[in-house]
Amino acid sequence: MSHAAPVRVLVAEDFVPYRRFTCSTLARVCGLQIVGEASDGLEALQMAVELRPDLILLDIGLPSLNGIEVARQMRSLVPESKIIFLTQESSAEMVQEALNLGARGYVIKITGASELLTAVETVLSGKTFVSSTEPN
Repeated sequence: MSHAAPVRVLVAEDFVPYRRFTCSTLARVCGLQIVGEASDGLEALQMAVELRPDLILLDIGLPSLNGIEVARQMRSLVPESKIIFLTQESSAEMVQEALNLGARGYVIKITGASELLTAVETVLSGKTFVSSTEPN
């Protein structure tokens, strides 16, 4: 696969304004292409399997199937997709669980505006990104 091919992104987020914000933020970045938007966990799983995105931005608090469970299933269904969690949940336990599931990134929504693109760049470069959970 040549580097010229865009990175294909699936955004799974049930809160529409935040999903729009996320998509519009990412769409401005050269080389990223939003290929799908899901509003619940089951839809996210189906779309991931159909679209085989390179990157999945996944809300943890999704209806029908939460993001943690979605990620657990995606690991075997679409192992090549990199997952970045987007969440309001900033507990260290949740971060740890997400990373244990193989997520490459963890972005807390309140800091998402400033950290989203950094997280995406970091994860695409092969590293892990975690929002700072403590206010500094």
